Amino acid sequence: MTTQSPFTLRLDNFEGPFDLLLQLISRHKLDVTEVALSKVTDEFIAHIRAMGDAWDLDQTSSFVVVAATLLDLKAARLLPQGEVEDAEDLALLEARDLLFARLLQYRAFKVVSGIISERLDQQSLRHARPGGLEDAFARLLPEVEITIDGDQLAWLAARALQPKEQPTVSLAHLHAPVVSVREQADLLVDRLRRLGTSTFRGLVSDADDRLVVVARFLALLELARERAVSFEQLTPLGELTIRWTGTAEGDLTISDEFDEPTLPDEQTDERRP
Repeated sequence: MTTQSPFTLRLDNFEGPFDLLLQLISRHKLDVTEVALSKVTDEFIAHIRAMGDAWDLDQTSSFVVVAATLLDLKAARLLPQGEVEDAEDLALLEARDLLFARLLQYRAFKVVSGIISERLDQQSLRHARPGGLEDAFARLLPEVEITIDGDQLAWLAARALQPKEQPTVSLAHLHAPVVSVREQADLLVDRLRRLGTSTFRGLVSDADDRLVVVARFLALLELARERAVSFEQLTPLGELTIRWTGTAEGDLTISDEFDEPTLPDEQTDERRP
């Protein structure tokens, strides 16, 4: 990899690398109007000729861009500082800051490219360790001994390749006691005939299962449909009071629709007319 020699200037008021000239101009330590751009161009052409066939295209392109920027910036700086009446001169003054921003942008790219180049040089000195176990340690491993014959190996392969049975989830352990709504209705009728009035909380106080509570609630709805009970609730979500309004004796006809067993869909379709 060949290293390009830096472009060095020798002017009346400056002598050094071209990058240093740009830094001085960007930091306002050197006025661009004091730089003879024609002499800078002649110096660069002489630098290219001295390099011969080894001249760098990227370096030449960068110089052309920066030289054009410096030329525009110098033209803007040479304009009169008084009132500007010409619209073209005003546009040049407004573009002066943009030209200076281009110079700063070039400087930023120059710094970043230097950092990237330095890191690439540092990383080029690193080499990845090859994978695998070193021979000195590989020799310490015991030899692999196969203690089975071909038939046993075939039997193991057949077992490994045999498809597994699909697991089935059994519901045999899930069971819920069946609670009859009709039986709970008979119990509530007997209790309300004796008490006359009771709260729902009192009617389910002895229920030891949530299904019993649900069955008694459904039984109360059936009794209300038969006009044997009335409900009273003074406030929303308040205590529900049940009052007996049916006869003192006699049997009530309670629907058994809640006590009918649930049939599969096929059997239900067969029972439909």
